[in-house]
Amino acid sequence: MSMGFSSLEPTVVVPPCGTWGHGERMAYTTAESWLGQRFEPAGPPDALVMRYLAAFGPASVRDLQAWSGLPRMGAVLERLRPALRTFRDEHGAELFDVPGARRPDPDAPAPVRFLSEFDSVLLAHADRTRILSEAARRRVFTVNGIVRATILVEGFVQGTWRIERQRGTATLCIDPFTRLSRETRGALTDEGARLLGFAAEDARRTDIRFGRAG
Repeated sequence: MSMGFSSLEPTVVVPPCGTWGHGERMAYTTAESWLGQRFEPAGPPDALVMRYLAAFGPASVRDLQAWSGLPRMGAVLERLRPALRTFRDEHGAELFDVPGARRPDPDAPAPVRFLSEFDSVLLAHADRTRILSEAARRRVFTVNGIVRATILVEGFVQGTWRIERQRGTATLCIDPFTRLSRETRGALTDEGARLLGFAAEDARRTDIRFGRAG
């Protein structure tokens, strides 16, 4: 019943539920009650589209529809075309973006990054091959609907990570899909230390462990 209600009525998770490391049962309330105001009838999705493109552009019509769950977004993008920049990807698909978006040089190095479970970077596009190979996708997207936390190396998903806790120690476990260079392992160690400082600040001791590649 609660799942059906949340599908029909906007809801929010009431803090401290849903916060980092909080394992108690979730508590929900309606968004209108939490915000203290009534919602107006839904208007055109123009602002939603512009905010999506500002975060995840350049993107295609299919990308936008996959992220938003809304159909017929081609007509919206066509209406907004005068305010957007357009490109073509290597397959000829048209991509849209906001005019002032930063576009790094294609040869600029991509720093290593740790992405969380269900990270929007992996979910915001219908075409995920720009950072996720099909082989990697099968290891990241599980059959029961979990999207694992991942590492980015040179802009592509190259492994998964998790934090294990035991007796006051928090261990960042990195499982690479392929063999990593010494330089990459060093960069992941530095970035992983910063991650542990955020995600396990209460741990008495922290450690970083690399699993066997493959």
